[in-house]
Amino acid sequence: MKKRLMARQKHASVHPAEALPQERQTQENRLAPGVEEYLRAATRDNTRRSYRAAVEHFEGHWGGLLPATADSVARYLAHYGGQLSLATLKQRLAGLSVWHQQQGFADPTKAPHVRKVIKGIAELHPAKSKQAQPIQLEQLQQLAAYLQQSIEHDDPPQALTALRDRVILLLGFWRAFRSDELVRLEVQHIQAKSGAGMSLWLARSKGDRSLQGRDYQVPALRQLCPVEAYIDWIDAAGLGEGNVFRAIDRWGNISSSGMHPVSITNILRQRLSQVGLMNSKGFSSHSLRRGFASWANGQGWDTRRLMEYVGWRDVQSALRYIDNPTPFAAQWLADAPGKHES
Repeated sequence: MKKRLMARQKHASVHPAEALPQERQTQENRLAPGVEEYLRAATRDNTRRSYRAAVEHFEGHWGGLLPATADSVARYLAHYGGQLSLATLKQRLAGLSVWHQQQGFADPTKAPHVRKVIKGIAELHPAKSKQAQPIQLEQLQQLAAYLQQSIEHDDPPQALTALRDRVILLLGFWRAFRSDELVRLEVQHIQAKSGAGMSLWLARSKGDRSLQGRDYQVPALRQLCPVEAYIDWIDAAGLGEGNVFRAIDRWGNISSSGMHPVSITNILRQRLSQVGLMNSKGFSSHSLRRGFASWANGQGWDTRRLMEYVGWRDVQSALRYIDNPTPFAAQWLADAPGKHES
């Protein structure tokens, strides 16, 4: 026992950079200026945080040693098999795998018996994946009406925040954007014309594997119009470039940088609570995306068309977002995107 504790302390005292083989450290030190920046840009911030959390959980919470063996990884999985979701455990494996590859060690997560343990956990602990509740069209209408009242009657800081939140919700719904896509939108890449529509270019998104960016078209609607909401927000905020969505303090000062993706969920839950929906915790930024998918399905969009509009690459991804079709009153949105618009 004493020897094991000493070994653990010895491992814990070694910084990950020091664990690099000498040849690899020398190679890293010879990286040309700018290479490290590009290597970092190749991985999304959320992914890096997830990998870092995986390593910290393996070492700090479970008490594992790095570099790990396949046996220790299997024991780690077995320990948390009934506590953590399968998706979380797979994320932990991905983080450990990347750490070992980056440090030049053999990857223990690829061992056959580690994969069998994962398969066994899936068999013995089946669980339905949690999904955010979709925003229904009636709820979107309630939110828009509440925000309109704030815009017209509240003090300038609250009215300005309501202008921002309205376009977040309407654009997030009608274009089925993810939260990280919304916060990446930039004014200089958007052209909007009242009554005509809006075109925008998004430099990168989760589904853009080729890293070429993507153009989007946003229709002008008679009600719940994201185009008019966008124009109102940009005019009131006086934005000419940079992030479209930014934090606003209680005095009405607008931040110079963009919002964090988590802020979209917080805004949605706060606004739902304000219109009287007490169980707002079941909603997240994905509720906008799921809400649009369910609405489009109810309007008769076929799966292929929905996939093209939203940007899904496979049918299974699309079906996870679609609830049973619910017929909405067509007169609410006479010009809403239907079978002949995109």
